[in-house]
Amino acid sequence: MAKNMRLLAEIDRHPNVPHEGKTVCREAVRAIILRGRDLLMVHSSVIGDYKFPGGGVQEDEEQLCALTREVAEECGGRVTSTLEPFGKVQEYDYPIEKEFTTFCMTSYYYVCEIDPVLGVQQLDDYEARLGFLPEWVNIDAAIENNLALLASGKNTERWVERETRVLEIVRDELIH
Repeated sequence: MAKNMRLLAEIDRHPNVPHEGKTVCREAVRAIILRGRDLLMVHSSVIGDYKFPGGGVQEDEEQLCALTREVAEECGGRVTSTLEPFGKVQEYDYPIEKEFTTFCMTSYYYVCEIDPVLGVQQLDDYEARLGFLPEWVNIDAAIENNLALLASGKNTERWVERETRVLEIVRDELIH
């Protein structure tokens, strides 16, 4: 099902990065959790950005299982239903592995509902270092915040551009 999701965006992390050749691929899932004009996002108290809860799909793991696990780890949230696939973003970069010519990261976004009470986060070390905290935030404020970070010229995490693009699409298509 997810493989056929509509393509929301393609992002080159560097100019002239190849999209073809021997490619190493990584898949991730991300949750779009709405409450009116607010979204449950992961806020980095160190960088200041907002990102959708989610992360990498492990080997032999179903996407929806990964989504449930990631929302629990990053937000302490319990997914009660996955409403619909929303779309995917493909990012291209140079691979770390010398035997490959291209790295492709595909992030699959799903609209979800969660239990209203958040539990305890279970963060990876890098997530804890970045001060990840779940936060309900107005979508316009999240977009404005991330755009200001991107415009500042500061070295931001590679996901800020991707998440900002998806936030704009969510605002335009899902927020009434």
